[in-house]
Amino acid sequence: MKNIEKYSRGYFMPPAKSSKWTEKEYIAEAPTWCSVDLRDGNQALVIPMSLEEKLEYFQMLLQVGFKEIEVGFPAASETEYAFLRTLIEENLIPDDVTIQVLTQSREHIIEKTFEALQGANRAVVHLYNSTSVAQREQVFRKSKEEIIGIAVAGAKMLKKYAAETEGNFQFQYSPESFTGTEMEFALEICNKVLDIWQPTADNKVIINLPATVSMSMPHVYASQIEYMSDNLSYRDHVILSLHPHNDRGTGVADAELGMLAGAQRVEGTLFGNGERTGNVDIVTLALNMFSHGVDPKLNFENIPAIISKYEKLTRMKVHERHPYGGELVFTAFSGSHQDAIAKGMKWREEEEREYWTVPYLLIDPMDIGREYEGDIIRINSQSGKGGIGYILQQKYGIDLPTEMRESFGYSVKNVSDQLHKELMPNEIYDIFMNEYVNINTPVEFIRYKDTQNGQYETIVSIKTNNEEHELAGVGNGRFDAISNAIQTQLGIDFTDLIYRQHALEVGSGSKAVSYVGITAKNGAVYWGCGIDTDIMISSVKALFSAVNKIISSLNLPVEKELNYSKK
Repeated sequence: MKNIEKYSRGYFMPPAKSSKWTEKEYIAEAPTWCSVDLRDGNQALVIPMSLEEKLEYFQMLLQVGFKEIEVGFPAASETEYAFLRTLIEENLIPDDVTIQVLTQSREHIIEKTFEALQGANRAVVHLYNSTSVAQREQVFRKSKEEIIGIAVAGAKMLKKYAAETEGNFQFQYSPESFTGTEMEFALEICNKVLDIWQPTADNKVIINLPATVSMSMPHVYASQIEYMSDNLSYRDHVILSLHPHNDRGTGVADAELGMLAGAQRVEGTLFGNGERTGNVDIVTLALNMFSHGVDPKLNFENIPAIISKYEKLTRMKVHERHPYGGELVFTAFSGSHQDAIAKGMKWREEEEREYWTVPYLLIDPMDIGREYEGDIIRINSQSGKGGIGYILQQKYGIDLPTEMRESFGYSVKNVSDQLHKELMPNEIYDIFMNEYVNINTPVEFIRYKDTQNGQYETIVSIKTNNEEHELAGVGNGRFDAISNAIQTQLGIDFTDLIYRQHALEVGSGSKAVSYVGITAKNGAVYWGCGIDTDIMISSVKALFSAVNKIISSLNLPVEKELNYSKK
């Protein structure tokens, strides 16, 4: 690409080695989650939420289980201010939930913020000012000392107005644009703020280190977090928080490595909504932990309902491939994937195992409100025999023999390819019924009768071209006798008969289903299926279905073979 010379790495590595996070294998416990959907996410919407929509979204966040929710920037607009006052005055905030508000380090904004917070039972007041080299030089054109002065002045004003306002308040400070700030300077400004607030065990302070713009690989962010965690003053009384954005597509990785590096709290949004490429996605973070057997302390057991409300209120769309939540993330179209999933699901039915290990499925879709039917395996021209067979078995109780699945799979794929569309389960079922089940042309099975005299002697009544005929056959069993009758008196040669049968348990009461595969003179295997309340008749119907497929495929004449046997 052109113009690569205009870019440089704008982040800063810590002055001391920070790599203890590399020794940890996974995140062992959930952080404190803070949803910023109603502030950071809302301000990124083309049409920000109305007061009523924000109230509905707030209730959804409570149902998910958030204990900290950033509700807005109350000095920014009347809607933001009115929303906060509505939450407080109508007593809509549960006793165990803390709301959070954002403010710049400007006195009239801080004053308006505390006015809006009057009477809040539990609230975090989030003070921020930007500290990066780019912001200092280009936006504020101020020195490091002047930037520190802004933060210190804001910290003092928070203490002043909190003391004068009814409510219970906790303080939070963010060196906004932290990732583009020299680490020594970020540490210095945070410690200056901490010196003003003097946190204690009973009155902890939150230091939030945002990747306002994600500028580095995740391991660099982790090293930055570990450096701050190791060197912050009052560390035992500081809650270290993350606020990763997703500019490089690494928001989740940044947050996970940041937690390994010492962070105790994460700010983010559902499905990663936020300015530019968005905030870190808390759904993905939480369910990543869930996949490791760690309780994320958030409830995503009905993710379809959460997505429905999210899309309605934000007017945003959850992408089909979005981790966990996307419509297609548990869906396999590929034949090899479908086959592995189908076999894995069957293995789980047969084996009692403690852990979920189904191929290609990181978690059990049922645990987050997704269904096996229609979610895991869907059929198009790329699908394979295993997935197609799985659909028939799960939806309709039709358990095709392994050898038959390939034949039926080609039938389904050909239809999908010709129509250029995904096939629904009912369409797959219709193809199966039309092409394999109880086929009665050109030869229709009517009835049979037999006597046992050492060997079975069987008379089979058939109809072709509206004329009924009787075929006689002898064999070592009823089915063998009927097979011999077809071969000797219809002149249909076949070998290597394969037979399977089982009860049809889904939606059909006491019916039985039989499958017959036979090899014709040309070496091809032809399959038929029979369904009937009598298992023997279902077997005969399956045999005739397969025979009719041979006759039709090879264009065999049957009339001349039947001239002598008219009833």
